[in-house]
Amino acid sequence: MMKPVAHGALAAGWLLCASAWAQSPTAPTADTLSPAAQDQAWQQASAKFAPQRKAILDRVAKAAGEGPFRSDWASLQTYRSPAWYDDAKFGIFIHWGVYSVPAFGSEWYSRNMYQQGTKEFAHHVATYGPQSTFGYKDFVPMFKAEHFDPKAWAQLFHEAGARYVVPVAEHHDGFAMYDSALSDWTAVKKGPKRDVIGELEHAVRGEGMRFGVSSHRAEHDWFFDGGRAFDSDVNDPRNAELYGPAVAHLSKEDENLAQDWTYVSQAWLDDWLARTAELADRYHPDLIYFDWWIGHPSFRTTLPTLLSYYYNEGAKRDGVVVNYKLGDFADGAGTLDIERGQLKGIHAAHWQTDTSISNDSWGYIEHDTYKSPTFIIHLLVDVVSKNGNLMLNVGPRADGTIPDGAQDTLRSIGRWLKANGEAIYGSKPWRTFGEGPTDVVSGTFQDTKTKPYTADDFRFTTGHGKLYAIELDWPGNAQATIHAIKPEDKVIRVESVADNRTIPFSQDAGGLHLRLPPRPIGSDAYAYRITFSTPNSLKAAP
Repeated sequence: MMKPVAHGALAAGWLLCASAWAQSPTAPTADTLSPAAQDQAWQQASAKFAPQRKAILDRVAKAAGEGPFRSDWASLQTYRSPAWYDDAKFGIFIHWGVYSVPAFGSEWYSRNMYQQGTKEFAHHVATYGPQSTFGYKDFVPMFKAEHFDPKAWAQLFHEAGARYVVPVAEHHDGFAMYDSALSDWTAVKKGPKRDVIGELEHAVRGEGMRFGVSSHRAEHDWFFDGGRAFDSDVNDPRNAELYGPAVAHLSKEDENLAQDWTYVSQAWLDDWLARTAELADRYHPDLIYFDWWIGHPSFRTTLPTLLSYYYNEGAKRDGVVVNYKLGDFADGAGTLDIERGQLKGIHAAHWQTDTSISNDSWGYIEHDTYKSPTFIIHLLVDVVSKNGNLMLNVGPRADGTIPDGAQDTLRSIGRWLKANGEAIYGSKPWRTFGEGPTDVVSGTFQDTKTKPYTADDFRFTTGHGKLYAIELDWPGNAQATIHAIKPEDKVIRVESVADNRTIPFSQDAGGLHLRLPPRPIGSDAYAYRITFSTPNSLKAAP
């Protein structure tokens, strides 16, 4: 629960801010205000929302213990991902917000435009003027979303073969894309003046897909800290509600959160809890995705409260999902997400990778290029063979249109899944994920480092009483051998999934030998439906 800030302490912090403001509202404050004073300026700016915040926190506290999960890590480690998610395999991620207006660099423009020495800083000054007169807040009125059509988006994602859709409800920039009672900086009150998340929820569910939300609020604590080092609008207390505490980010490497000494107040944690619970209560998402900083040690006593609240509500339906990065949760307390990366082998618990269709950014940037359908289909097949899901990100323009290049790639994926989805949706891993010479580079931010696959690379899934072998290139000699299938795995039939044609085969100690047509059956990856004489051959590895 949020502890009330002593009136005297808050007033003292505000007087420090006011003293700096008296000189110039945009004068640097990095060396004149302590992190506590910076945080108190944010508290003062958002104080009018205290009653609404308290009401949400009281509701969360009252619900404690109402369900199978307690608010402790031991209880949360009994969590299991729901069947709908395990079967879904393919989802869509959406990064869309105020950062789509400058459309330069990446979705981190909001931070980097205040980081001296970056290309975004130089671009901003050259294009819009100094940050003291044109700050990130000034992009908000330019974010009109005039062509945003949630039904058209949902239809596109459904055509792409997605089974769930997860828009970013709030990115690190602190601008809420939903109808929040805890902020004036929302898409309902400013900019588009529409409940983007609410409209998408209705459209996505109308197409029969699951709906989730992504919250990157945790990082907002420090995201605008660069603006305190020079003359910028981040220093003006009147903007503190949007820019947040903007305390110094005391970390040498993002992944090592144990050595991140950034100041985080209890008031910030309480506000984070209230905002996330508000999202869960208002939109009833089937999935919540968190970015990495949720693993900062300061969140460890607040996170279990949110997770138990959300999981217990989800238990009344058919289950919900929370994605987290490695080390952010106690093992098993959610669903592991490997950002822009893969795993070497089959993971016992269901997991997810997320990557962007864009080569350079999660949000829209001008002159961007896109990954090929073949690259993404191969990534999907590899991840599914290892017991995972792929969540593919798109970045719409500020006006609400999705670039043609991204749409073309999505539709190509959809065509492949329409023909071969039997081998993907609802499938389970086999005793081995695959075979072939191409080595997958595992870990985060490694997905583009794997070399192109060959016709000797196969991935395996099981379902419908069949083994599915997916070949990742077409053999030039129209012959293929699957070495993982042994003589004791007595094969009685092989068919192409795409067109159901029978594939001639022979079997010996060297494997299953396929005699294929001279021309490829479809494109990108080639799925074969293999029937064994006994179900024992379908058993997964222990």
